[in-house]
Amino acid sequence: MNGLSVRTKLTAWYGALFLLAGLVLVVINYLLVQSTLPDPTRAALTTIGSADAVYGVQGTTAIGSPGVAVRLLSGSLDEYRSSTLSTLLVGSAIALVVTAALAVLFGWLMAGRALRPLHDITSAARRLEAGKLDRRINLEGPPDELKELADTFDGMLDRLAESFDSQKRFVANASHELRTPLAVQRTLIEVAMADPEVPPELKKLGTHLLHTNERSERMIEGLLVLARSDRGLHARTPVRLDEVVASVVRATSAQAASAGVTVETRLRPRTVAGDPVLLERLVTNLVVNAITYNASGGWVYVEVRGDPALEVRNSGPVVPPEAVPTLFEPFRRLGGAERTGDTRNAGLGLSIVRSVTQAHGGYAEAQPGRRGGLTVTVRLPPS
Repeated sequence: MNGLSVRTKLTAWYGALFLLAGLVLVVINYLLVQSTLPDPTRAALTTIGSADAVYGVQGTTAIGSPGVAVRLLSGSLDEYRSSTLSTLLVGSAIALVVTAALAVLFGWLMAGRALRPLHDITSAARRLEAGKLDRRINLEGPPDELKELADTFDGMLDRLAESFDSQKRFVANASHELRTPLAVQRTLIEVAMADPEVPPELKKLGTHLLHTNERSERMIEGLLVLARSDRGLHARTPVRLDEVVASVVRATSAQAASAGVTVETRLRPRTVAGDPVLLERLVTNLVVNAITYNASGGWVYVEVRGDPALEVRNSGPVVPPEAVPTLFEPFRRLGGAERTGDTRNAGLGLSIVRSVTQAHGGYAEAQPGRRGGLTVTVRLPPS
């Protein structure tokens, strides 16, 4: 944490104000006591005069000349006055230090008690995720400003949860509704192209429409996976991540061979708790992206270990560091342009990777390779 916390600042203010009030009280007491104590010379003259009045000349000569008596008695009274004031100052200083320390201690405790609702609000905000908006503060206590703040925060979370659920339901429903007409469209195109009398121009157009339809289906499927992962996981099962990676690498071997890309693996046994379908989609997206955005004669290296759980590196074009964060955004490509015109992919690969990783309680990050390409690491909590 940078700087002083609010609790420390409040404690410092409590201590400083108490110390200032204590100093004012000590000064007032000192002045009152100083004004109350008699003046040594005047008290000595009064005392000597009273003695002369009672004892006469004999009383004066018994203790010496009047001047000497006055000086002796004045010195004794002055020493008593100084001793009294010094004792008062020392005692007040010790009491002030002890009570100031107690004030700081009690100020620290009271500040912590007063700021406890704010800590609850902060903790609730830190635990929030797009798929986990069910946490609430539910602060109990008198209807003061802090309870009003907590209730306002809970109300905001209710509205956010409703908005997120509505958005996810819309994406899922729209994706489901779009899959049927796309499947019908693909079937009609394939039937039309199967006719031997189809002209070459129409066949070329049909091939182009099939590619467009295939890309649309991939995008719809990606949206479904994205909506599902954004809703979070309702159940977790032990999944051998190394076995998932081995299966994905075997399934994409033909694509890698066609692209002239060599895929190497180093798989250590690693079990994670999660959804096997979503984890397989995560690995598939990473491996397919590493093969697709590569160069002929390039390589892809996939490793499963402890931390990070999964790392995928590949060769390929140089990726600017400032462009890396945009790669995790939907429908984005290098340079910040939209990827809607990219026929190789639907533009949701790394977005799905990030969403699935967050649904499993981890996070994904990427960094450009030294000689081009990209390194994507996925960190997942242990099973």
